[in-house]
Amino acid sequence: MSYQETEIKLLVTDLHAMEKRLQENGAQLKKPRVYERNLRFDNQDGTFVKQGLVLRLRQDDRIRLTYKSAGEVVGDNIISRFEAEVEVSDFDTMRVILEHLGYVPAMVYEKYRTTYELNGAEIVLDEMPYGNFVEIEGEADVIRTLIPQLGLEDKPRFSASYARLFDRVRRYLKLNIHDLTFENFQGVDVPIEAFNA
Repeated sequence: MSYQETEIKLLVTDLHAMEKRLQENGAQLKKPRVYERNLRFDNQDGTFVKQGLVLRLRQDDRIRLTYKSAGEVVGDNIISRFEAEVEVSDFDTMRVILEHLGYVPAMVYEKYRTTYELNGAEIVLDEMPYGNFVEIEGEADVIRTLIPQLGLEDKPRFSASYARLFDRVRRYLKLNIHDLTFENFQGVDVPIEAFNA
């Protein structure tokens, strides 16, 4: 089992066209569209988020606790970092355990995710409250090959987490919200410039 995550995020406008392109390239559907609820935790002094560390409790069709270290950009906005994940049986109980250990909820974020596999890489189509993204996870060389193969070479690329992108969008649009939810972004138009703020 590898504890190394290497990935890139690309902003796209049309996930249906992206899904069609994946299918045309022989990608295999690994998990149909599913709603995800994520709760990120921080320590009492807020240094996890500041240092780029992630402690996340996720619920979709399973419940998982994940830790990610701060990442290192390995070129072309591809980020590589340590990631360890364990499945747990009860979201609310795990939350209580984390809070009793001194961790505090930092933010909630939601998304819809569809998962494909192609050339040994995991390719996810993420519908986020502030935009649509393709995330490619695999070996850096495979990622670099898949970007043009899938027609993504001109799409904006990000190594930042969805939470970091949320901070940029919030700052750019002067939004006084703390959670990345579909309800909070209802009726909000997010320009591309906001992700680079």
